[in-house]
Amino acid sequence: MKKVSVNNLQISEELLKFINDEAIPGTDLDINKFWKGFDDAVHNLTPINKKLLKKRDDIQKKIDEWHLQKKGSNFNKDEYFNFLKSIGYIAEDQGDFKIETTNVDKEISSIAGPQLVVPVDNARYALNAANARWGSLYDAVYGTDVIPGEIGKVYSEERGKKVINYVREFLDEIFPINEGSWKEVTKIIISGSELKFLIKDKNESLKNKKHFVGFVGEKQNPTSVLLKNNNLHIDIIIDPNSSAGKSDKANISNVIVESAISTIVDNEDSVAAVDSKDKVKCYRNWLGLMKGNLEAEVKKNGKKFVRKLSSDRIYTGLDGSKVVLHGRALLLNRNVGHLMTNPSITLKDGSEIPEGIMDAFISTLCAIHDFKNKKNSRTGSMYIVKPKMHGPDEVSFTNDIFETVEKVLGLKKYSIKVGIMDEERRTTVNLKECIRKVKNRVVFINTGFLDRTGDEMHTSFEAGPMIFKGEMKKSTWLNTYENWNVDTGLACGFSGKAQIGKGMWAMPDKMGDMMKQKIGHPKSGANCAWVPSPTAATLHSTHYHKIDVFKKQSEIESREKAKLENILEIPKADRPNWSVEDINKELENNAQGILGYVVRWIDQGVGCSKVLDIKNVGLMEDRATLRISSQHMANWLHHNICTKDQVMKVLKKMAEIVDKQNSKDKNYQPMSPNFEKSIAFAAACDLVFKGREQPSGYTEPLLHQRRLEKKSSQ
Repeated sequence: MKKVSVNNLQISEELLKFINDEAIPGTDLDINKFWKGFDDAVHNLTPINKKLLKKRDDIQKKIDEWHLQKKGSNFNKDEYFNFLKSIGYIAEDQGDFKIETTNVDKEISSIAGPQLVVPVDNARYALNAANARWGSLYDAVYGTDVIPGEIGKVYSEERGKKVINYVREFLDEIFPINEGSWKEVTKIIISGSELKFLIKDKNESLKNKKHFVGFVGEKQNPTSVLLKNNNLHIDIIIDPNSSAGKSDKANISNVIVESAISTIVDNEDSVAAVDSKDKVKCYRNWLGLMKGNLEAEVKKNGKKFVRKLSSDRIYTGLDGSKVVLHGRALLLNRNVGHLMTNPSITLKDGSEIPEGIMDAFISTLCAIHDFKNKKNSRTGSMYIVKPKMHGPDEVSFTNDIFETVEKVLGLKKYSIKVGIMDEERRTTVNLKECIRKVKNRVVFINTGFLDRTGDEMHTSFEAGPMIFKGEMKKSTWLNTYENWNVDTGLACGFSGKAQIGKGMWAMPDKMGDMMKQKIGHPKSGANCAWVPSPTAATLHSTHYHKIDVFKKQSEIESREKAKLENILEIPKADRPNWSVEDINKELENNAQGILGYVVRWIDQGVGCSKVLDIKNVGLMEDRATLRISSQHMANWLHHNICTKDQVMKVLKKMAEIVDKQNSKDKNYQPMSPNFEKSIAFAAACDLVFKGREQPSGYTEPLLHQRRLEKKSSQ
């Protein structure tokens, strides 16, 4: 990596060129002033960053020592609670308050709906996710297992009829007609400012006339009818000339639904960015999204075309005025956490720059272009989701970083908004105090099973062997954690101001199951929940028509609040008497998940993809998968539930299975022919055998090291 000296910094030539030639032009910033401010800020902030990381280690050592001292004695929850308070793990409650965040876009404050997460290093995926604000319900239902039957390559008229029936039943439920059904409609017109349906030679109206908000075309012959419910829109497309419209009695050719309301463009767990080249690729794609000029060449069915960002959608309102709806999802940027450093920039003492500080500066610098064109945020806000923060002090440090960035870039205070990922145990138990530290910036909190369980296990590593991974979802701490997050957000005034989010549906091919289960998220009071694809967003959006989340939130506010003591219930096994067969099955499940993901991360630099699990079901995986699985195996090794030889045997067995699962991938490099030479296999082994000593059980340090090794060998 060729470096250039700028003030007290050594900066990768590639990164410097990107910032000076692409990111800064058009922002009105002076290049020299930017680098002077950046240099000073980084050197002031880095020592604080290091101090906070040391505090993490110190606290963990004290917790480990406490558990070791108590080994063999009965667990006393009150004693444990008091101990955690005495070491600063649990902060003092400073009293009730409400968040004061302003200039928040409606997609965050008042529209409940699906949220996509997409790796920023893939321009095509990023464009698809940004454009997933609108999706065809016909296509989503036809192409998935939401309705039974085979999905063939050739269009099936019979399946098409089932799709139309499914969608009409949805319309009947959400937008009922006074007399009759959407299935019976033969003509749709607009009379005055009212939507009329011809059913059996009679003109019928919507039961709730307020559902109709706009149209395209002539009133007697509209080509599009816009409906609205729970702040979400549905566009009924009418086209008698299309193949679908021709065969439909009402000439409805498609039903387009508002789908991914927001999208997290991810620089963290779903990308493999380990050096300057990787980081510039990520930053360049984000810059393109902020400028609105990102493009990607796509090849589909043998044809090439260029994918661009969608335009806004324009309709005629009931009073004849123009109605403009956003054509794409509101984009948030997930930076990396406080732990990792990056070789792209080195400081005057020769150390690498904390990657989270670099992300905050460069992603916000890119967003200045959007402050001018207002195609993403209409309120002049930049949304950064900050992961892996441990407790109020680290959230306060994030606030300091953002305030410094605003000063250096000449932005109004609180222009940068923050999303708190509630995925670390010390953040969960102090969530209220974490929110307080950013009460003028916070726009988002959410829960995530995988990372949160990984930290749960690492924090209580010395307490004993952990229960089976499948049992975690039924455990006291996890269910309390999910409710605690919602309760805390509502108590801090999130409703109508900020997002309360829930985790990912990881099985993109199991949409039928998703439709049965994921409605639980809006029912839980979450006004956004993660989905793995634009199709999943389109389907999941129908849940937010069925559930008025803001009404649900007001009901939840009066329920009995989740108890902190239940969150502190450690999920350790009580004197396990498990069979060797059950232990091996659990090890195999964990090992297969680790290997299936790691081999692509190390060998191909793929940070997020559909990975086949042990039952050959495709799961959208990112680094959080590794954290839970590797910590679980490391914990069992530490407590002698299994042996190192036993685990190594399982890893080799599952590597052969993963090799077979990937045999059709021409870029895939098998691990099993030569385990000693496979860097990917070595990385997977590191995650397990060195899992105990990793900071907070994170996988990034080992993965980055092995990926850099792989890149240098190519």
